[in-house]
Amino acid sequence: MDIQYTSDQLAFRDEVRTFLAQHLSKDVQRKVMNDQPISKEERQGWQRTLYQQGWGAPAWPVEYGGTGWDAIQRHIFEEECGRAFAPEQLPFGLKMVAPVIQKYASQAQKDRFLPGIISGDDWWCQGYSEPGAGSDLASLKTSAVQQGDDYIVNGQKTWTTLAQHANWIFCLVRTNSEVRKQEGISFLLIDMNTPGITVRPIIMLDGGHEVNEVWFDNVRVPVANRIGEENKGWTYAKYLLGHERTNIARVGRSKAILNRLKRIAASQPGNRSDRLIDDTSFRERLAMVELELQALEITNLKLIAADGQQRAPGPEASILKIKGSEIQQELSELSSLALGPYGIAHIAADGSEYANGVSDAMPAEYYSSTARYLNNRKTTIYGGSSEVQKTIICKAILGI
Repeated sequence: MDIQYTSDQLAFRDEVRTFLAQHLSKDVQRKVMNDQPISKEERQGWQRTLYQQGWGAPAWPVEYGGTGWDAIQRHIFEEECGRAFAPEQLPFGLKMVAPVIQKYASQAQKDRFLPGIISGDDWWCQGYSEPGAGSDLASLKTSAVQQGDDYIVNGQKTWTTLAQHANWIFCLVRTNSEVRKQEGISFLLIDMNTPGITVRPIIMLDGGHEVNEVWFDNVRVPVANRIGEENKGWTYAKYLLGHERTNIARVGRSKAILNRLKRIAASQPGNRSDRLIDDTSFRERLAMVELELQALEITNLKLIAADGQQRAPGPEASILKIKGSEIQQELSELSSLALGPYGIAHIAADGSEYANGVSDAMPAEYYSSTARYLNNRKTTIYGGSSEVQKTIICKAILGI
């Protein structure tokens, strides 16, 4: 698909490309390209660089420090960042809790929390999933009991991404257990430095530390940190999840990985005699995933436009979430196929390279294949599993 940009849009694209070429660290770019860990300082540093340029929050309204870009400009920005392998802006603050704050919070809460999000000074994490409440999120049990001007929070959250770096967490908590489960939930903003909060790492199979358990033991949270009305948190949670599912599409990054996949498939890793691009069945799979990615891009543009109008993403966000996550998985599987035995090569969690017995000197990009394949297994689960998304589509679009 070739989107026909206007001369002004092409000039904007060139501006973004020039900025990325001048300000994106080659070391950070290499890490992103090879799926190596990005440090907290590197992530926050990139956010501050964008903020200083006035690009800290592409999707925010201008009154909160946003760019004022239209849907096409935002699409171009995301595509160019993906093409350049720039670090993704952390979604938890910018793309998840910020829209909730902007729509439902008091002015005092907006003044307090939004500046730290856009500047990169505050690092947010998401307190939704629990051991017994994942896809059935409304079954959560973490409780918040009001005592005077505070809530006393007790319970556990799990799979909390990058909580080890966060200084704030937005949480769904149960404030009423006597009503229908969706009607007894509230939405709290909690300082991670509050006494009683414990973060315990969950170490993944590759040795990486990406997710955590977060425990709350009689944690005092000011009632002033509640967003909106008590027991109305499910409404705010659904609004937030629409934005999260849109973000999971990752069209720009998938396009960059597709281009790299084509290059690898057309090469001969390790001087092997055949090229996978010459295999008919492989080419058919490659063509199919490219067509699906083009369709996803069009749908994503529609969602971006709706979001720019400050309308909550509808059930279309579920389509984006399903197809975006499936495309990421397919691209990672095809990359492993293209590399053959060299796909076993891997980058360890500490960033060191090893090749599991493969002695040939290989390009660094080959070493990311295994890590990406394993990590992408989760994409059809988090943010609402594919089964949940299909149920939403059936009810909201098909009326089943």
